[in-house]
Amino acid sequence: MMVLVAYDVNVESKDGRRRLRRVAKICVNYGRRVQNSVFECLVDPAQLVELKAALFKEIDPKLDSLRYYRLGKNWRDRVEHVGAKPTFDPEGTIII
Repeated sequence: MMVLVAYDVNVESKDGRRRLRRVAKICVNYGRRVQNSVFECLVDPAQLVELKAALFKEIDPKLDSLRYYRLGKNWRDRVEHVGAKPTFDPEGTIII
């Protein structure tokens, strides 16, 4: 399923900047950055549980926020891209 993960981490302190880097690093392990604090993650239900647990462990719920948008299996009809960044097909062929 496609899940859009958006986060807002308070970076007024050194700890906040550290949390921001760690949250981004976790998201990179599960998906692709499409905006500064927004990731598209193609995950199965077990991976989503892991992702949410890892992110919750890193944030300070009093200062930071996480949002998950479940777009499901038919996500292609729900995503429209306009603008400069090239679009990304997470189900496409990957060449290493």
